[in-house]
Amino acid sequence: MSKPLEQNFVELLEQNQNIVHKVCRLYTNNYDAHNDLFQEITIQLWKAFPKFRGDSKFSTWMYRVGLNTAITLYRKSKRTINTQQFDTVQFKISAEEYDSTEEEQLKLLYNAVYQLNDIEKALVFLYLEDKNYKEISETMGITEVNARVKMNRVKNKLRTILNP
Repeated sequence: MSKPLEQNFVELLEQNQNIVHKVCRLYTNNYDAHNDLFQEITIQLWKAFPKFRGDSKFSTWMYRVGLNTAITLYRKSKRTINTQQFDTVQFKISAEEYDSTEEEQLKLLYNAVYQLNDIEKALVFLYLEDKNYKEISETMGITEVNARVKMNRVKNKLRTILNP
């Protein structure tokens, strides 16, 4: 690979690395698994980068590669590896006036999202990233109408999970 191409890739990855971290957070539940997935997504992005034509925004393409890599690895590892759950780790900062309501709500949401299938997780993730349905459809390789229908079903599923 040429030096300018390599330099361009590194710059784009640095600017958009939070996308990869968010994907990792969605599909992993411990530090080591997060780092392993981050590394694997980065490798897949690097391999695919010469084929990136710029038809979509780099971030959209990055979401797609990241989600596809995560889903593929998640499906493989789901059968063999048990990982530590996030809810066993303490994130609280001790303070007298600490209100854990938001943290508890986030925990409930993440637990509900963990119960969704891979495609549903990706939809929720992109939706929570404030992506519009056009961007979601491009990232996931489905029609815009299909993205809307699937998202409505996921919302109903989450409501059922959160309010049994």
